Amino acid sequence: MGRVGDVTAAESGGSVVRRILLGSQLRRLRESRGITREAAGYSIRASESKISRMELGRVSFKARDIEDLLTLYGVAEEGERAALLGLAREANVAGWWHSFGDVLPGWFQTYIGLEGAASLIRIYEVQFVHGLLQTEAYAHAVVTRGQPDAPCAEVERRVALRLERQKALVSERAPRFHAVLDEAALRRPYGDRAVMQGQLKHLIEISEQPNITLQVMPFSFGGHAGESGAFTMLSFPESDLSDVVFLEQLTSALYLDKNEEVAQYERVMERLQSDSPGPEESRDVLRGLLQLI
Repeated sequence: MGRVGDVTAAESGGSVVRRILLGSQLRRLRESRGITREAAGYSIRASESKISRMELGRVSFKARDIEDLLTLYGVAEEGERAALLGLAREANVAGWWHSFGDVLPGWFQTYIGLEGAASLIRIYEVQFVHGLLQTEAYAHAVVTRGQPDAPCAEVERRVALRLERQKALVSERAPRFHAVLDEAALRRPYGDRAVMQGQLKHLIEISEQPNITLQVMPFSFGGHAGESGAFTMLSFPESDLSDVVFLEQLTSALYLDKNEEVAQYERVMERLQSDSPGPEESRDVLRGLLQLI
């Protein structure tokens, strides 16, 4: 990834994870002392809901608030205090995507940060080719179809954001990316014939990368495990972070991290992967579709 200011995209992607890590540590410290969120909020002149948002990693952190909470929670050892305060400073670093705030809804900013910090990304897509795999021309067609009244400048900004996200797949710290695309996503035309041909060729080429596994769920299989629709699963190198399931909606998104909910999506993903043709057979499916255009 290129640099935005003095922070690489990989580093700024990690800031979201650092917020979540710090929040979870603050929650554990509070619970170990038997202190309520209300009491913790009172100690930093804030509400119970502010403590809840901090512990979920959904807000930035003020050093003074962290210092006061650590004192309340009985953390007196200077090394431990310094480490947690350092984590707070790192967590407040603005991500590269903040420069796209004019076209990026707030609820999606969290996802981009998590996506950039993940070590494994698994997706199932049925409507169109996933954003991380789209060509520029195909992305332009998708954005134009989804935002028919958007000015040309806004469309270009949205496409540029998508292309910037894709750089993570070829970076030094590239995650493993495992995609299952329903055949419907490949047959539904976006753009003209040349755009679709270019997109299918790109999928064939990028699927050869060692960190990318691409499978196609063909129509011929019939009904399959992905009946609930598209979803994304994110896994992280930090042992303190559980997997997250991301479900995008029209005006918001759901982030699932409860073990029992994640486990259900894990089973669906495993079934989709086992029931779909393997990577080489899927490339043959792509080549066959390319011949039909």
